[in-house]
Amino acid sequence: MNIVIIQKTTKMGRVFTIAEGLENLGALRSGGQGSVYKGRRMGPIITAVKILPTPIHSESEDDKNYRNFRNEVEKLKKVNEIPNPNVVKILSSGITESGSLPYIEMDFIEGPDLEDLLKAPHEAIFTIKEVIKLAEQLASALAHCHRVGVKHGDIKSNNVKFNIHSGNYVLLDFGLSVMSEEQRRSSMRNAGAIEFMAPEQHEGQMLFQTDIYSYGIVLYELLAGQVPFPLQDNGEKARNSVMIAQLETPVPDILELRKKHLPESWTANQQEREMQVPAWLLNLIANCLEKLPENRYSNGTELQENILVNSISHGLDDPSVYNVALLKAENEKLQTQLYRYHQQEINAKRTSVKVPKTIFGLLIFLLLSGFTLGGYVIYKKKLSNLFAAKNTVTNPVVIDSTAKTNPSETNQSDTSAVKPVNQQSLNFPDNDSVNKPTPIIKKKPHKKKKKKFLGIF
Repeated sequence: MNIVIIQKTTKMGRVFTIAEGLENLGALRSGGQGSVYKGRRMGPIITAVKILPTPIHSESEDDKNYRNFRNEVEKLKKVNEIPNPNVVKILSSGITESGSLPYIEMDFIEGPDLEDLLKAPHEAIFTIKEVIKLAEQLASALAHCHRVGVKHGDIKSNNVKFNIHSGNYVLLDFGLSVMSEEQRRSSMRNAGAIEFMAPEQHEGQMLFQTDIYSYGIVLYELLAGQVPFPLQDNGEKARNSVMIAQLETPVPDILELRKKHLPESWTANQQEREMQVPAWLLNLIANCLEKLPENRYSNGTELQENILVNSISHGLDDPSVYNVALLKAENEKLQTQLYRYHQQEINAKRTSVKVPKTIFGLLIFLLLSGFTLGGYVIYKKKLSNLFAAKNTVTNPVVIDSTAKTNPSETNQSDTSAVKPVNQQSLNFPDNDSVNKPTPIIKKKPHKKKKKKFLGIF
């Protein structure tokens, strides 16, 4: 069963079929690059279908438009090989059964786009915190696409949606990326978003730097409350004026426009704080809006790296700035504090007195000196006892006082002068003092006995 869809545009109202099983739930918007419809596939699944305006006459290699479309669709498939939360998922692509128009089917993101968020009842500008958040996420989307060789070609505020379920900003609508150069040049002449086009894009060129320029316009609009070169009306003269300004006119001061669009509902302190736009962010936007492509960031990867480096080095000084580097730094700070508390607990258990290193070393020196001196005294005392023990007579003898003392009168081999000593006569101490050293018995000096004479003197 074929599903019939009615194209709701002011220029044409013919009936055509998208594809079997793809239900039309009404047109979302229409423009120079084609029309977007709300579709439903396989029952409750809601999708967004991008239908391109240039018909394909034959699905063969002989048809140049078909060849270009097929090649670009192959690149789009690579975008979704690794999912990215900031890039819409491409579900399918093909040729409509009626009209032979190429289409791309994508996830339907529920939520407002940036263009809606800049209109009442919302404020005319974004806070610095929210601008940096979007800058990081949109740069992530561009880097993801550029790494697989896909150039978006149509970045603008209504092609970036805020997903109300995930809280992420999502890049949509890869319509121009599948167009040929001739198709893009023709589409630019009727496109309503000429304010977001890079200078080289007016000539039909599309480079990685082209996406960088449009990215810069989006950030500029969020900070200033308007694009650098607004389109006054959709007339040819107004469009030419915007084109010439993008080629030749310097970009207006973003801070002056931001000050002009500060919401009255903000307090004086908030207004003053919101005028403190980081210099690195202003420089990043200025680089993106360079007239010559070679003066801009070369691709989304370089752009993303620049944001990460600056958000880490500068974002920590501003507590109002939301970035991953701030969260990491706070986590490291908490880990350091926990480690210090743990070490303090360990030190408190060990000792509560802190001794300086010099005093601690002196105490150690005195302690070692005491051990050395004590050891020396003990050693000397033991040595003295050893000598005393050697000089102690274990079997004492008494020299008979009547023995001959003259060597000439006494034979050295004569043992009659030395008599064994009766132990009872020595008055040895009792058993309790047996272990005491035996006193040395000194030899008494010999006194000559006077001879008695019985005669007369």
